[in-house]
Amino acid sequence: MKVESLNLTTSQGATTAYVARPEKDFSAAVLLIQEYWGINEHIRDLAGRFASAGYLCVAPDLYRGRVTTDKDEAAALMQALPIEDGLETIRKAMAAAKETYQIAEFAIIGFCMGGTFALRAACEIPELKAAAPFYGDTPEEDVLKKLKVPTLFIAGKHDAWINPQKVSKLKEVAKKHDLPVEAVSYDADHAFFNDTRPQVYDSEAAADAWRRVLEHFERHLGSVTARA
Repeated sequence: MKVESLNLTTSQGATTAYVARPEKDFSAAVLLIQEYWGINEHIRDLAGRFASAGYLCVAPDLYRGRVTTDKDEAAALMQALPIEDGLETIRKAMAAAKETYQIAEFAIIGFCMGGTFALRAACEIPELKAAAPFYGDTPEEDVLKKLKVPTLFIAGKHDAWINPQKVSKLKEVAKKHDLPVEAVSYDADHAFFNDTRPQVYDSEAAADAWRRVLEHFERHLGSVTARA
């Protein structure tokens, strides 16, 4: 795996994207959207896992360099980030990756706040081939009904934020508008995929979710020879 950085220019200021490249040739990329902590070691580790699975992984820094371990500060950073600002950064990262690496096929994944942005991006950027938002908030129906990107939505049954009622509503809207959404809920809490947070991490659920994500991306991006 090789680690690089892309410089991005947005209307709200400059930022970067953390890039993990596979050792072998690649033909598709995964856009990885951060939790509300920022681009921390956990996100960089996940980028490396996708590179080991054969994908270029691009993690745009929606916070423009800010990272925290404090929940209150993380919440404040998330609340101060307009949805359009984050979406612009995601689009810029996509464009920069296309130009730099000459690839055209992208999937998107995000966790917590990143799940919110990943699902919203799937509604707003139809060029995406697949999406896998983890326990992120869902947009209003008028936005969600535009979804054309095959989406695997991952949730935890004990999540107080993205609770079972919200997941049920997502399923209802998806059925009403015939949207390409599969929702999978685990007997786990919010952020169960984050192995740096032992108070919520669920190894069994995380392993199964990772398998589902790789299968989902392979189905819509094409096969890769390497596996994590």
